[in-house]
Amino acid sequence: MTETTLDAPAPETRVFEADVARLLHLMVHAVYSDRDVFLRELIANAADACEKLRYETHANPSLASDDLPRITITLDADQRRLTVADNGIGMTEADMIEALGTIARSGTRAFMDKLAAAKDGESPQLIGQFGVGFYSAFMVADSVDVTSRRAGTDQAHRWSSDGLGTYSIAPVALDEAPAQGTRVVLHLKEDATQYTERFAVERIIRAQSGHVPVPITLFDKPDGEAGEVTDGSALWTRAKADITPEEYTDFYRSAAGQFDVPALTLHYRAEGKHEYTVLAFVPESRPFDLFDPDRSGRMKLYVRRVFITDEAEVLPRYLRFVRGLVDSADLPLNMSREMIQQSPLLAAITKGVTNRVLSELDKLSQSDADKYAAFWDTFGAVLKEGIYEDYGRRETLLGLARFRTTSGGDSWRSLEDYVAGMRDNQTAIYYATGPDRERLASSPQIEGFFARGLEVLLLTDPVDSFWAASGIDYEGKPFKSVTQGLADLGLIPTLDGTEGMAPAAPEADAFIAFVRQCVGDAVSDVRASDRLTTSAACLVASESGMDRQLERLLAASGQTPRGAKPVLELNPRHDLVTRLAALPDDAALKADGAHLLLDEARIADGELPEDIRAFADRLGRVLTKALG
Repeated sequence: MTETTLDAPAPETRVFEADVARLLHLMVHAVYSDRDVFLRELIANAADACEKLRYETHANPSLASDDLPRITITLDADQRRLTVADNGIGMTEADMIEALGTIARSGTRAFMDKLAAAKDGESPQLIGQFGVGFYSAFMVADSVDVTSRRAGTDQAHRWSSDGLGTYSIAPVALDEAPAQGTRVVLHLKEDATQYTERFAVERIIRAQSGHVPVPITLFDKPDGEAGEVTDGSALWTRAKADITPEEYTDFYRSAAGQFDVPALTLHYRAEGKHEYTVLAFVPESRPFDLFDPDRSGRMKLYVRRVFITDEAEVLPRYLRFVRGLVDSADLPLNMSREMIQQSPLLAAITKGVTNRVLSELDKLSQSDADKYAAFWDTFGAVLKEGIYEDYGRRETLLGLARFRTTSGGDSWRSLEDYVAGMRDNQTAIYYATGPDRERLASSPQIEGFFARGLEVLLLTDPVDSFWAASGIDYEGKPFKSVTQGLADLGLIPTLDGTEGMAPAAPEADAFIAFVRQCVGDAVSDVRASDRLTTSAACLVASESGMDRQLERLLAASGQTPRGAKPVLELNPRHDLVTRLAALPDDAALKADGAHLLLDEARIADGELPEDIRAFADRLGRVLTKALG
């Protein structure tokens, strides 16, 4: 092709028809939340141009070239410039006016209308149009020059603008333009010089565009040596059979920032109404940020191998330990993070990926109990958050849950195991909540359950107090706290075969009434207990009250329910209770005994006596009387 010599005509200056200042403000503050994204957008446009050329070559073989598709990034610290070039399809003058002015010419209101439509799933397909993404360049550049030559033509043009209201476009000599494709030159702002540093730019490319389908070459200066940053391949696009465990582990460590090996790897492609690829890992060890207050997930979202964000809720927060990515073929690239989060397409992806992760965990629990037990040891406390938060998957999550119990020793027990071992006439799944398993197992509230061989779940994670008390059931069996309401154990015989406990002494009822009168407003009631066997007293919540541990958690955050008072239960068969009840005329000693029983119950429940000085005085009087 013969080059055309051009007289350097004066560039034609055009006025943006839209309020560009307002548009750029929207770009900086509403669509993108950090400046690094400009490079991702320019690389995405360049990759898209290369892909378009590849497709057009099938219809027009004359466009074929011996040069393989490639994106070249050149840094120039001396001139404070960054250049992104590709050998893709390129643009004509009309293409440049249309593509680089699409958003501006449509007007800010029309642009907003498109973004509003995106919220409803009708996303504007702007990839490759140098539209929204292109304008992100003005976040870091005082001015931008775009020189392009359409493949198969002998004309080239340059588009230039400072993004403040006008742009110019003019023909350029072919020796000043790419042989084909587009070259974007950013004249960087004074506070954007980091984008001329090789280390910083290479880091951004690897993090945000490391898996675009076109190789990326980086020059650290105009006359420097080329260095290939990415080779245009993506691990997740390869067949599972072609990937070794070592490759998966290397990718996991790079993507997740972990140093262990993945305990579980999920790699699959979803097809049908929505197409996306998933490569996800369950770590072997607990990530350091697992309990960050924001409880954010760590799954990255890609669109056609272009990184979009790692802040989209690809998985619910109770699966935040999962690391990896989802690469969608359907989501629009040029959407803000906020709008992606509200997209029905992302909701569909989230549903599919969540169900698949839980399904894989269920398979693991069935096929390798020891490996699943190790997983539950590490992440069970987080997964249980879903029982409280995710109503739609509650049954699945309850099936995945494992528990320490009064019958299981150090082994994890499933609810299926629990239900299989329920005793005749047992209608509920009993649980106890607290910070320490050993203390729970020895608490007085559990004594009656031990005596009858009833298994009790020992729940020590804070979230347990919330999901267990939320009114849920498993296979029709409700969860019931051993510290809440009446124990209702009368219909279940003790392990020695007796139908309930031995009868109480006749004086017991009168003493219980006396204690009720003594302790007054400190408790909501005083009653005989069928849950106590070796202890004299314990505190429980009323039938309509909440679990005692949940009450403490709420109290710690200043949310104690008004009027929440415990019930004091006394063991009418206990020697201390029967002897106090049998005292003839010593009302003062009886009163001290009543208050000490309440304080004993408080201490056994992990609390302090309400009045330490009064407790010490009463204990002193009782000891003096006993020793006198």
